Amino acid sequence: MGIYTFFDLLNHFPFRYIDKTKIYNITDLNFNTQHVQLIGELGPLKMAGFGQKKRLSSYLKDSTGKVELVWFRGITFLQKTLVPGATYLLFGKPTLFRNQFNFSHPELSLASKQNQTDIQGFEPVYLTAEKLKTRGLDSRGLFNLIKTLLHQLNMGHLTENMPATVLKELNLISRLQAYQKIHLPKNETDIAQSKQRLKFEELLMIQMKLLLLKNSRRHTFKGFVFETVGDYFNNYFHKVLPFELTGAQKRVLKEIRQDTLHQKHMNRLLQGDVGSGKTVVALMSMLMALDNGYQACLMAPTEILAQQHFKGMQQELKKVGLTVALLTGSVKGKARKQVLQYLKEGIIHILIGTHALIEDPVVYKNLGLLVIDEQHRFGVAQRARLWRKNTSPPHVLVMTATPIPRTLALTIYGDLDVSVIDELPPGRKPVITTHRNDSKRLAVFGFIKEEIAKGRQVYIVYPLINESETLDLKDLMDGYESIQRAFPKQQISIVHGRMKPADKDFEMQRFVKQETQIMVATTVIEVGVNVPNASIMIIENAERFGLSQLHQLRGRVGRGAEQSYCILMTGNKISADARKRLSTMVQTNDGFKIAEVDLEIRGPGNLEGTQQSGVPNLKIANLVQDQAILQTARNTALQIIEQDAQLLLPEHQSLKQHLNSLGKGSVGWAHIS
Repeated sequence: MGIYTFFDLLNHFPFRYIDKTKIYNITDLNFNTQHVQLIGELGPLKMAGFGQKKRLSSYLKDSTGKVELVWFRGITFLQKTLVPGATYLLFGKPTLFRNQFNFSHPELSLASKQNQTDIQGFEPVYLTAEKLKTRGLDSRGLFNLIKTLLHQLNMGHLTENMPATVLKELNLISRLQAYQKIHLPKNETDIAQSKQRLKFEELLMIQMKLLLLKNSRRHTFKGFVFETVGDYFNNYFHKVLPFELTGAQKRVLKEIRQDTLHQKHMNRLLQGDVGSGKTVVALMSMLMALDNGYQACLMAPTEILAQQHFKGMQQELKKVGLTVALLTGSVKGKARKQVLQYLKEGIIHILIGTHALIEDPVVYKNLGLLVIDEQHRFGVAQRARLWRKNTSPPHVLVMTATPIPRTLALTIYGDLDVSVIDELPPGRKPVITTHRNDSKRLAVFGFIKEEIAKGRQVYIVYPLINESETLDLKDLMDGYESIQRAFPKQQISIVHGRMKPADKDFEMQRFVKQETQIMVATTVIEVGVNVPNASIMIIENAERFGLSQLHQLRGRVGRGAEQSYCILMTGNKISADARKRLSTMVQTNDGFKIAEVDLEIRGPGNLEGTQQSGVPNLKIANLVQDQAILQTARNTALQIIEQDAQLLLPEHQSLKQHLNSLGKGSVGWAHIS
C-alpha cells in the first residue's frame, strides 16, 4: 500500500467518515437508512443450523422496539464474549429480510460511559487490502495504529512548514492540528479545516517546486538569441504560405519571438485544438532558428506522422532553398549514414523523425530549436536525451493537440510558458457529430453511400485488430468483411498497428490519392493523418474510447471546405459514464470543454495522454474539486518567489527544508518539458 514510514502512515487519509454522533431509535429505521448507531439491551443468544450453515442470532431492544441480530462467522468467540441482558452500543447497516429489519454482523461494544465517549464522533474509514484484513489491519486496525501514532506526536515530529503570514492570511490551522483533526475529528468543522489545510499544503508544494524550477532555469540556462527575422522566414511567409495566418497563430509567433530574442531559454507548451494550425507555427519558429544560423528538428510520435510532416515541409521549403531530411527506424544503410553525415556537417537544416532522433549516433552541428509534436506520447527520459544533444540546450517548443484543462496544466506544466491557439482557420465548418446504435446501422450505411456518390471518402475506426474473447467488440477484420459486403462496388483500404510501415504507408497513400473510398482502421490514424476529401468518421464501439481519443479521431475529418460528419456507433446498452462522454461529443467541438469533462469523469491519473507527463500522485487534493485551492496555492507560491526567490528569509526556512526533503530521490526532469 506504499506505507513504509510513520509519515506514510499519517498520510494514509480516510476516504470517508461514519457519523457516530447520533444514536437512533429502533423505530427510526426505514428503507433509506444507511449506517446507524443504536443503544439497547442484548437479548438471549440462539444457535441454529448445522456445520457451515450454523448461525447465531439475538436481538437488541430499546424503549421503542427490538431488532434482530445475526452472525454467520466467529460464532464460538461471540458466544463466549457477548453478555445477554447487558446494554450495548450497536453500529451497523440494517437490511430488510421478510419485511423485518435486521443487522448482519453488527459492531457491538458494552455501553459504559467511557466507551460511549470513545466511540461516538466521526469514525474515519480507511482503504486497505484483503491480505491486510486477514492480519487484523482492516480499517479499524489501521485506525488504531494511526491513533497510537498521533498520541505520540508533537511539534518536534511535525514541524510547521508554512510561513506564519500565509497561515494567518488564509486562516489555516497548524500542520500538527491538521493531522490530528483529519484522523480524530470531533465534528464536521474539524474535517473541513484539516482538509483545507492539507490540500493547500500539498498543492502549494507542487507549485513552489515548479515555479522554483522555472525561476532557476531562467537564471541558469541562457538561450540562443535569434536576433533577426530574415530571408527564410520572410520568403516563406510572403511567397509560399498559401493562406492568411489566424490572429491566434500570429499572437503565438510573437510570444515565441519574444522568448528567443533576449537570451531567455524558451520552454513553451503550445496547445491548440485539432486542425488549429500548430504545425505552421512550429515551421515558422524553425525558420526563425534557421535565419540565425541554427538547425532545427521536429520529433513526432509515429512514423506515419513523421513522414507526413516531412512530405509537407520538404515540398514547401524547397521553394526557399532549405534542406529537410527524415530519420526514422525505416531509414537504413547508406541513406541513414548520409543523413547523419549531412546533419553533422550542417548541410541538413531541418531534421524530422521519430524517437530515432535521440539515438547516440545522431549528432547536430548547431541545434537551436527542438519541436516535440504530441509530446504526451514520449517518455520524459526520451525527451531529456534529445534536449541534451547540444552543449547548450536548444529552445524547446512542445506541441499538443490534446487540450489540457487549466487545473491540470498548472499542475503538470506549471514551469512551462503556455501558448494557446484558440481559433480555427476561416472557412472550416464544425463537424456534425451524432450517436447511433446498431439498430440504425442500415441507415448509416445509406448515408455513407450518399456521401461517396458526392465524391467524398470515409474512415471507419475499430478498437481492436482481432476478435477478443473477453470483450464483445466489433473487431477490425470482422468489420472489414462486413464493409466489403455492404459496399461491393467501393475500393477499401485497411490500416492497423501490426502492419509493416511500408504496407501501412501504401494503404494510406491509396486513400490520400482517392484510389480507395473507405478506410477501415484502428486508432493508428488518431494523430496527424490529413485527407481533406474525407468527410465521414465512423467510430465503432465508441463507448470503449476515452473522450480525448474520440476528439482526436473526429479531428481527422472537417479539414476541407465541405460539411463533415462524425458518427459514434454503440450497442444498445452503455454505461452512464459512456453516455456522458458521447453526449459531450455530440454537444461540443471545443477541445477544452471536452478535456474538462474528461478530467471530471476519469480523474487526472487516467487521462488519455497524461500518464507519462508527470501527473503528481496526490494524497488528498483533487484537481477537479479543488480548483479554487489550486489557484490560491499558485498565487501564494508566486508571491513567495517574487518576494524571496532563493528562500533565504528566516520565515521561509522551514518551507525550504520541506521542499528539499520532498525533492530527495526524484529525478529533475521537469525542466525538459
